Amino acid sequence: MSVKVEKATEPLLLGEGPHWDEHHQALFFVNIQEHTIHKYVPATGAHTKTKVGGRVGFIVPVEGTTDQFLVGVDRKFQVIRWDGADGSPATVVKELVEVDSDIPTNRINDGKADPKGRVFAGTMGHEDPPGNFTMNRGNLFRLEGGKVTKVVSQVSISNGLAWDLREKAMYYTDSLEKNIRRYDYDVETGEISNVKYIFDFEKNKIEGFPDGTTIDTDGNLWVAVFDGSCVLKINPRSGELLQKVPIPALQVTSVTFGGPNYDILFVTTASLNIRGPQDPPCGSIFMVTGLGVKGFPNVNFKL
Repeated sequence: MSVKVEKATEPLLLGEGPHWDEHHQALFFVNIQEHTIHKYVPATGAHTKTKVGGRVGFIVPVEGTTDQFLVGVDRKFQVIRWDGADGSPATVVKELVEVDSDIPTNRINDGKADPKGRVFAGTMGHEDPPGNFTMNRGNLFRLEGGKVTKVVSQVSISNGLAWDLREKAMYYTDSLEKNIRRYDYDVETGEISNVKYIFDFEKNKIEGFPDGTTIDTDGNLWVAVFDGSCVLKINPRSGELLQKVPIPALQVTSVTFGGPNYDILFVTTASLNIRGPQDPPCGSIFMVTGLGVKGFPNVNFKL
């Protein structure tokens, strides 16, 4: 089967944080700068959205519910309720914790649940104007229930998370490093240690920046490349670049597997005017089929 890239939604300003929900058979994602959360149902093509109270960095369903979600809004972790209907209000059920209170210009950028249902999420520094970032002001946090722990400090743009239980590994990206990290990972405690760098963009002559990441059942990483118009397939054990999938948008932001068989790669993109206008289909959500691999089910947050 040949690889096919298909546009799923109309363009957004900054699509991010895709999460495939098995119960709803839907993709949830966010539009950071426009303060919206989204739901897309491939079977019907229905695309709905609603506003939240600020810049929203990620969305993860809460385990045991059908209408509650953990979101990162500005610097706060909140549980919200949304019925998925277009424009239906999202109400805050509970505010769990605020992070980086000493750096009010930071915001939460990306987050994902690990195999045990803890959420790892990080922050990034102020961006002004677009493309000009405050360096080394962000952090990576682990959220268990309502308790938050800082696990990595001095991050510029916290991004790309994936776990491999067989390798006892967590993969993580600070985008401005242009290098993907590997940590030893203890699934029972959520502790990470012994950082190594496994794929250097500049040494591999890859244009752009590593952004969101997912992992397939073979243990290979799929990495969105911001300013690179592609998704990379990387063997994290050998550091080998296995495949480069072109995406018809410059600013590729994140990826996750979904669909009934977890063989569709959903790709979020942005249309930010950083070095010039990003015309449609830039900013759309894309579906990539024919890759010949499958991903794992996304994990919900266990509150």
